[in-house]
Amino acid sequence: MDFRFTPEEEAFRAEVRAFLQQEVPADWDRAGGEEAFAFQRRFVRKLAERGWLTLAWPKEYGGMGAGIMTQLIYNEELASYGAPNPGIGVDRVGPSIMLYGTEEQKRRFLPPIVRGEVTWCQGFSEPVAGSDLASLQTRAVRDGDSYVINGQKIWTSWAHRADWCILLARTDPSAPKHRGISYFLLDMRLPGVTVRPLYNMAGSHGFNEVFLEDVRVPADCLLGEENRGWYIAAATLDFERSGIHRLVAGARVLERALAAARESGAARRNPALRRRLADLRVELEVGRLLAYRVAWMQDRGMIPNAEASISKLFGTEWQQRLSRVGMEVLGLAGQLRPGSPRAPLGGRLSTYYLEAVSLTIAAGTSEINRNIIAQRGLGLPRA
Repeated sequence: MDFRFTPEEEAFRAEVRAFLQQEVPADWDRAGGEEAFAFQRRFVRKLAERGWLTLAWPKEYGGMGAGIMTQLIYNEELASYGAPNPGIGVDRVGPSIMLYGTEEQKRRFLPPIVRGEVTWCQGFSEPVAGSDLASLQTRAVRDGDSYVINGQKIWTSWAHRADWCILLARTDPSAPKHRGISYFLLDMRLPGVTVRPLYNMAGSHGFNEVFLEDVRVPADCLLGEENRGWYIAAATLDFERSGIHRLVAGARVLERALAAARESGAARRNPALRRRLADLRVELEVGRLLAYRVAWMQDRGMIPNAEASISKLFGTEWQQRLSRVGMEVLGLAGQLRPGSPRAPLGGRLSTYYLEAVSLTIAAGTSEINRNIIAQRGLGLPRA
């Protein structure tokens, strides 16, 4: 495996950095709410205008046909700079539709993603179907040219902003649980869809619960074959787990923690803390190489199933270790929230510490990812 970048790729990295420095204020997300969302949408449209939003998509679907490593550089720089997240339409929904959608679905759903005009959310988890996602109970019943869907989804990120949702529902309750699930493209404006906010312990609103009551979804919004949705969802989750953004976003926090430790003298006075900071810096590079490995495999047409889980598992657990060490560096003042005049680093670390708790749950828990690594990577039997 060779992870060195070509001169052309490094030139592209410099171009992306210059664009971000010009277009993204360092504190763009401080306002939150409607203002931050409006900025995110403007930013996404600017990416679309440059062709970067769907950089690695095939040209036939409106992308630029760039290589996977070029896409990696782009993702790495956006995360390193703390730029707005372009959303799941680009990295999950679009690729899933390319693989499993009909030609009509591709013509209908892909161009708005390319233009940055639509926001998607992911309706997978349910109150009793999280890690064991195949136990989901949301029900879809065929009725003429529609499916009537009833059920509840939870932890649906940005459902309150989304135009469309990728949704899993059970279409055959008599089949084994992995085989009776179908995958739908749900218009969030349909009658019977209700979104309610869920606030996390950091006080921010990204998650939601979604209620579906007699929602009629046209049959042409079924993605792939009926009762084969589980296997499409597995591909979608592989796309989600394979990104470098989680790890690199933490790199900004590490640099702030290192700067605070130098300024306060905490690392000089505490050799154990100094060693933990050094370990985190080394682990950052390990995690970066794991993410590069996933991209390298994709670039060669390989399927990084277990490798994507390794990268996701390592990156999210590293961020939790980082958040704990960062709080130790700042001491009691690190617990002050954004808005407090005495909060070091603007209170960002306290928010990061609280939100890091969920990182090993989202996109598949650590336990699930360890199972994937054991079974698909090491060939171990199921327990």
